[in-house]
Amino acid sequence: MPTTVKAIPDGYTAITPHLRIKGAAAAIEFYKKAFAAEELFRMPMPDGKVGHAELRIGGAALMLADECPEVNMFGPGPQGSGVTIHLYVEDADAVFARAVAAGATPTFPVTDMFWGDRYGKVRDPFGHDWSIATHKEDLSPEEMARRGQEAMARMGSGKGH
Repeated sequence: MPTTVKAIPDGYTAITPHLRIKGAAAAIEFYKKAFAAEELFRMPMPDGKVGHAELRIGGAALMLADECPEVNMFGPGPQGSGVTIHLYVEDADAVFARAVAAGATPTFPVTDMFWGDRYGKVRDPFGHDWSIATHKEDLSPEEMARRGQEAMARMGSGKGH
């Protein structure tokens, strides 16, 4: 009997981040330390760079490779990345602290947010932005909208989140 090949392989979702990184081998080690990533496999290029690697973080797949300017594949620029990778974890404070200890730069402190998450942001040493969150409350769309309006009003008044 013929085997049916799944359009989306087991262990993947329809959207899987694929990062281009200057220094992918070092990034893999950073992600292991900062986010407890599990390295599934790595395909080295003849020059020693990473042609493709796959990691798993909290059950989610993450693909990455060294940047390759020869074929217009670049990592983040001087201003960072236009994308934030959102990572849900059991303890946002602990993972945030571990990421910073591993070399990430804090860009937004871990804070209880109006949408019900405990949330903070870091930039990894390779220019990629990560938001780290623990979901604390399930809110109705109306409650989230009310809290959002209150939060925006506080920001406008200079009183913060």
